[in-house]
Parts: sequence; C-alpha cells; structure tokens
Amino acid sequence: MIGSFGIGFLRIGWIDVVDVLLVTVLFYQLYKLLTGSVALKIFLGLMSIYTLYLVVKAAGMELLTSILGQFMSVGVLASIILFQQEIRRFLLTIGKATAFDRMRVFPWRRDVPAERMNLTPFVEAAKSLAGKSTGALIAFTLSSELKFYADSGDLIDAAISKRLLMSIFNKTSPLHDGAVIIANNRIRAARCILPVSENPDVPASMGLRHRAAIGLTEMTDSVVLVVSEETGQISLVRGGEVFRNLSATDLRARLNELLFDVAPKPASASTSAAEVAA
Repeated sequence: MIGSFGIGFLRIGWIDVVDVLLVTVLFYQLYKLLTGSVALKIFLGLMSIYTLYLVVKAAGMELLTSILGQFMSVGVLASIILFQQEIRRFLLTIGKATAFDRMRVFPWRRDVPAERMNLTPFVEAAKSLAGKSTGALIAFTLSSELKFYADSGDLIDAAISKRLLMSIFNKTSPLHDGAVIIANNRIRAARCILPVSENPDVPASMGLRHRAAIGLTEMTDSVVLVVSEETGQISLVRGGEVFRNLSATDLRARLNELLFDVAPKPASASTSAAEVAA
C-alpha cells in the first residue's frame, strides 16, 4: 500500500487515517445532534444490538444471528421512522452549511429586485402593541413562501396597515393566537401555526412565541418579528439568532438590514438596543 506505515503487525495507510478521522467527526456530530434527547438512548440501544449481532455472528451462533439479522435488515427503515426529527435537523444543518444562494453557485441565476415594502405599519404596530403588553408574531417571507405554514391558518391576502395588524393581535380577536405571515408585500394569512424550536440552548426566559420564531427561522430563511406579552419587548429573529429589546428606531434599521440588505447607519448601531440571546 502506497504511503502506508506499520504499527506492530498492522499496515495502515493515509487513506485509513482519513477514513477513521471522518468517521470520528461523523459520530461526534451525531452525538451533538442527539444529546439531551430520548433519541440518544434509542441510538445507543440500536448500537448495542448491532454490536451483539457482530459478536454472535463471529461466535457462529446461527440461530441468534438469524434472528438479529432479520432485525438489522429493517434497521435502516426503523431508524428513518424513529429519527425523522433528528434527520431533518441534520439535513437542515447541512443545507445551511452549503449556503448555495450566498455562494452564487449558479452564475446564470440573477436576483430579481422586489418592490420595497413599507415598514412603517410594522414599526408603529409593534410599538403600540408593546406599549399595551399585547403579544404579536409576524413572519416575513424571503426566498421561502411559507405556503405550508400559511395554509395552517386563515388566508387573508390583505393590504398591510397598522390598524389591520392591531385588529388581528387584539386579545379579543379570534385571529390573535398564532402568527401573521407577510408575503409579496401583503398580509397573506393569520392565526398560523409555526414549528417550535427544540434547541436546548434557548433561554428559559423566552416563551412560546420566541421559540416558534426561532423554530421557523431555523428551518427557513424568513425573518420573524416578536412582541412579548409578558415584558412588552420587541425582538427580531433570523437564522435562529435573536435580537432583543429593540426600540422603534432600531427595529426599522434591523428590518431594513435583514429584509433588504441595507446596512444600518453607524449612528444607529447601539449595543444596548439589540442583544443576541446567549
């Protein structure tokens, strides 16, 4: 073997070293993905059965090998069913790491500039709702249309206005419980159900609205505006990152930055206005 070296009676090549390192990294990432969940115990149980299968096969126990072999033959399908949530998170992580859109892998693909959306209704509505300690959850679509989540609520397809947003999130409104989805510069749907983040690093101080916002941005490239009912604080979430305790000025600057890639002016960049949740 070219480039091999010996350790005792073993001959090991550089390909073997790379192979072992890649498998080590893979198992470490699996451990990080599964740690803190019931899935980790299931995974360890499956690995124990597989190890037992290898032992009895090497020992020549044909009956037990046959029984365990039948179990292992459906192991891949069983793993997909048991670990569907973890597999989805793993694939989402890989998709974010590749970042095809940001790297511009396809040179013939050009971004079509969209009509600039008026942010004033959202800023004013968030400010008013925060002053009344009324909770709100507003999701802005980017490349993902969020059709699946819009269909989970009530379709509205209305022009954006502060009064309509205030009416939707009024505590006596039947539409206030859930998220509003903004698409194509219109209020597409209300009372929408968003996926709740299962990230164990989310602080306990964040309620269900923040977890839903984080969950949606972990799975899509959307931006979510959150008004806390408990504290009245205004937050923005993008890519699982939370910008908390925003003033009206900072909210407008952040929305311009996250939705339209407009960098905030140096004067408005205040560390006390936006803090990222640890």
